[in-house]
Amino acid sequence: MDPIDALFDQLSALEADKRRPPVASWQPSRVGRIDIRIAADGAWYHEGNPIRRLPLVKLFASILRKDPDGFCLVTPAEKLLIEVEDAPFIAIDMEVKGAGRDQSLLFLTNVDDCTIADAAHPIRVASNTGEPRPYVMIRDGLEALISRPVYYRLIERALQETSDDESEQGAEVAVYSGGSRFVLGRL
Repeated sequence: MDPIDALFDQLSALEADKRRPPVASWQPSRVGRIDIRIAADGAWYHEGNPIRRLPLVKLFASILRKDPDGFCLVTPAEKLLIEVEDAPFIAIDMEVKGAGRDQSLLFLTNVDDCTIADAAHPIRVASNTGEPRPYVMIRDGLEALISRPVYYRLIERALQETSDDESEQGAEVAVYSGGSRFVLGRL
């Protein structure tokens, strides 16, 4: 087996075995707000100061949840709303297994979460600022902004295809992963 494929399989297995707190089932009665902000570049701040201890950031990330009223840190005792400027995570690396329509793309975040893009973890590209802003769903409604270097690598794996929608003009640039197709843009 190719060493990259073996590493890919190991990362996938580790992520599947990762035990996360059951934040979706916690419904604490005490709700408030805390001065924690996740900047657009993925940096975490408390009261305006950067949180420099990565294990603390990872702990907070493990209890992060997205609710209708916003992003929050949740424990069985309380729910604290925080500010997230863009996406709570940044996809900082990508591993690939396979090629073309049969490939799987595994994304690693700045807080050591990893996920394979598939129907449950889609890739989407927003362009409200005129520049493409690619995201991948990591877990439970929490997305990661795909970093520029990773996005360039993703584009290298993309295929140019004609659209199935006859009302659309031009070709689509799409990438496949986990049996799903994700459109990255149009030519």
